Amino acid sequence: MEAAMISDSQTATYRILDASINRANEGIRTIEEYARFEIESLSHSESFKSMRHELTRLVNEHLSRSVLLSARNTPDDIGTVIRTAAEYERATKTQIVAAAAARIQQSLRVIEEYGKTIDAGFAQSVEQLRYQAYHHCASIEQLAPLPRRQRLLGQAKLYVLMDACENTARFVASIRTLAAAGVDVFQLRDKDANDRTLYERSLVAAKLTFELDRLFIVNDRADIAIAADADGVHVGQDELPAKVARKIVGDSRLLGVSTHAVDEIKQAQIDGANYIGCGPVFGGRTKSFNQYVGTEFLEKAAAMTALPAFAIGGIDATNVDQVLAAGFGRIAVSGALRDVDDPAATATQLKARLAS
Repeated sequence: MEAAMISDSQTATYRILDASINRANEGIRTIEEYARFEIESLSHSESFKSMRHELTRLVNEHLSRSVLLSARNTPDDIGTVIRTAAEYERATKTQIVAAAAARIQQSLRVIEEYGKTIDAGFAQSVEQLRYQAYHHCASIEQLAPLPRRQRLLGQAKLYVLMDACENTARFVASIRTLAAAGVDVFQLRDKDANDRTLYERSLVAAKLTFELDRLFIVNDRADIAIAADADGVHVGQDELPAKVARKIVGDSRLLGVSTHAVDEIKQAQIDGANYIGCGPVFGGRTKSFNQYVGTEFLEKAAAMTALPAFAIGGIDATNVDQVLAAGFGRIAVSGALRDVDDPAATATQLKARLAS
């Protein structure tokens, strides 16, 4: 079909096809290069190269390249001036792969649907290529490494809540010692410290825990978490609402939520929590509560959520086995390390129990 012989409606269809073919090829090439140079996977590189060649073959056999080119009108394409902030935000190569995978699959669907108006056989072949894309994209996304924060959270077993200490040197020394002993997550929680002290300690802790491959969370203060580049913020039921905290810290930082009831776990998941604290399980030395949820609540929580969940409240070496028996392999502690003669030895003991 020559360009001069097609109607305006057909021209629009060919414009859609041309744009979607280019978009699909760009997405395929993006992942192909990732497979080739980033993860050096011959099989995945060949799979995406094969997809790219197959799409080219189908287009060449069923569509007129001269018509596609004549329909192209980039200067007048309104899509070239429509932008979203997310298009320019790629914090990791994992996000690049995910965005390219979505681009491939969506574009192939568009080609398939509009291709039906020109050549049913072409559309059917593109459909099969789309199914291949689903498989190959899922396969390579699963190989892509998780972002640092999600990776460390998934591995975390022992979480400690600590105060600001009397000075920065003591604060830093405590983090170093406990990290070496097996603590995975550090949360700064100090109701008596002023904002400047919280910010200064958070700034130091965020840098140090990054070097140590640990996580640092700020209690309650989403503003300080962002200012200090902490890994996230943790909020309770009487503090800043979780959905508001999520808006403030964005999607790249972690959001933890304290929960004391089943409904609160459900709401935390809706509000975008990355993890939850479940308790208070036992009476502790740090905070006093009117009632404690006990291990019965832990059993319910373990059965209803896939989020990383840390049991908290009065947990120490004398009762951690009860927590484990309830189906929890993660704990958050404070007094258990603060009020002992050798915090590092206690942390090592607790971590070993959690890993057993």
